[in-house]
Amino acid sequence: MFSASKMLPGVRSVVVIGAGYVGLTLSVFLASRGVRTVCVERDAERAGKIMRGHSPIHEEGLPELLKKVIREGMLEARTELGDTLEGADIVFITVGTPTGSNGGPDLSQVEEASRQIGEALAATKRGSPLIVVKSTVPPGTTWNIVRPIIESASGRSCGEGFHLCVNPEFLREGSALQDTITPDRIVIGAKHGVASEKLVRFYEALYQPAKIPTLITTPSNAELIKLATNAFLALKISFINLISQLCESLEDGDVGVVAEGLGLDPRIGPLFLRAGLGFGGSCLPKDLRALKAFTSSRGVDISLLEAILNINRAQRIRVVERAERLLGSLAGKRVAVLGLAFKPGTDDVREAASIDVIRELLARGAEVSVHDPVATENARNLLDKTVHYASSAEDCLDGADLAIIATEWPEYASLTPNKIKTKMRNPLLIDGRRVLNPQPLEEAGIKVYTVGRSSEAV
Repeated sequence: MFSASKMLPGVRSVVVIGAGYVGLTLSVFLASRGVRTVCVERDAERAGKIMRGHSPIHEEGLPELLKKVIREGMLEARTELGDTLEGADIVFITVGTPTGSNGGPDLSQVEEASRQIGEALAATKRGSPLIVVKSTVPPGTTWNIVRPIIESASGRSCGEGFHLCVNPEFLREGSALQDTITPDRIVIGAKHGVASEKLVRFYEALYQPAKIPTLITTPSNAELIKLATNAFLALKISFINLISQLCESLEDGDVGVVAEGLGLDPRIGPLFLRAGLGFGGSCLPKDLRALKAFTSSRGVDISLLEAILNINRAQRIRVVERAERLLGSLAGKRVAVLGLAFKPGTDDVREAASIDVIRELLARGAEVSVHDPVATENARNLLDKTVHYASSAEDCLDGADLAIIATEWPEYASLTPNKIKTKMRNPLLIDGRRVLNPQPLEEAGIKVYTVGRSSEAV
């Protein structure tokens, strides 16, 4: 089914196991660069959707590029690994590692993918493919879990019958395709030079003429780099949210100004110093808990990691407590929540601050109306019929006693004073993402409470 007209020189084909954010984005990108790609997704409905050229996830630019590579015959989605390893140079493992019951990651999908690879290798007559673990896993997983499973199931030894390395991804949801097209660094962890050299050559051909900064290290270091990166980003977010609470207690405090001053220090930088309702999504919370569990298992103090998570949880409750203070009681009051996705540019509601805020509002007796440009259906799976799903931001505000901005979608920043006053029963806003300019709203008689800004500062 593959087209031979635009193959990347020196590269035959790759297999990607898992069609989540990482796997699907990687598959589409590789196919667009002339790499024959098979994406193995055990969910038949999801695989069928991909083969019809319909992206199951919301990522900017992904739907258009998916249609293109399917039309050109460079990407195939299957539900079984089958004979796909015949002639494949590289196999990427991109399956999920959700948080398990003990707080650490559930590695069952990684283990199952490893078994499938081993069984497929046993039935493969030629070649020694490179197995690349891109799933986020604790240090030691690739060498101590993935390798033995593949060796046992295949009857081959690592370094001869197959090669193995770790290659963590550093994608941002909402920008995953762009981050795949233009990565800012590549990290490879391998025990054998053959494995790392093969992947380096592949990426050099893939990204030429660009030279991507590349770090070659051990598998455990590479695995830890991914967890440590997300934990540090979470630390910056929780730190600035702690400072935002302090700013709210000052006569003229504004965390935006404080963050700007912090960001001017080149040792700190401005990124991830935006106060709000905290971090969410499929990466930072999960990876932070994974690092916490791994750190604890090694007998290392986890109090800093616990504090990051505690501040993040508390930030969501604080906004509900603010709403309750403003209204006297939430019982029977209508609250509009604008934004459901954990960040703009995606339809992902996993660990989203909005969901925690909504559940807390409901627990305190509020009636809740919600809106999001793209994430409503995913949120419906979590909230069911407990809330009213509005078709527009204006509809969401209709008759509300208070509104909370929970996701920084651009359309919420453009809400006019007239629309707010016309729709809301009580023009009262809590800007949980610092997207509004409060001055014109205040001048129009709309009270605005902004995370990290004292009311006097307005």
